[in-house]
Amino acid sequence: MPARTASAHWEGTVREGKGTVSVGSGLFDGAPYSFGARFDTDAGTNPEELLGAAHAGCFTMYLSLLLTNGGHTATRLDTKAAVTIEVGDEGPRITGIALETEGVVPGLDAAAFEAMAADAARGCPVSVALASVPITHTAKLTGG
Repeated sequence: MPARTASAHWEGTVREGKGTVSVGSGLFDGAPYSFGARFDTDAGTNPEELLGAAHAGCFTMYLSLLLTNGGHTATRLDTKAAVTIEVGDEGPRITGIALETEGVVPGLDAAAFEAMAADAARGCPVSVALASVPITHTAKLTGG
C-alpha cells in the first residue's frame, strides 16, 4: 500500500506566526492554521480538527466493514469526533477523543449496532495508532 502524505509550512513565532497545511491528494492545499485557530476561535484549521476528521473517517469506514462482514449494509453512517487538547505542565496534550455516530442499518437492532461501533472504536487503524489517548464513543441507530 502506498504511504499517504501531508505537509505543513510555518512562518514566524508560535503565537503571531501562521502556517498552512496540505494533503498529498491535493484535495486541500494551503489550508491556513495558526495558534489562534488551535487554542482560541480564530479562523483556520488546526491539528486536532484534522486528526478528528481522520479519526471520524477511519472509524466510520471500519464500522461499515464490520457491518458488511456481518451481512448488513448501512443506508447511512454519520460520525462526529471531538478532540480535546489541554495545556499542562508538560505542554499541550491531546487528552481525549469522543466519537459520536448515528446510523441507519436495516435489519439490525440497536444492541448489535452499539457492539459493532464499540469494536470499530477499538479496532480502526486510527484508534489503534492513538491508543495512548482515551477514546470514548456513543452509537445510535435511527430509523432514517
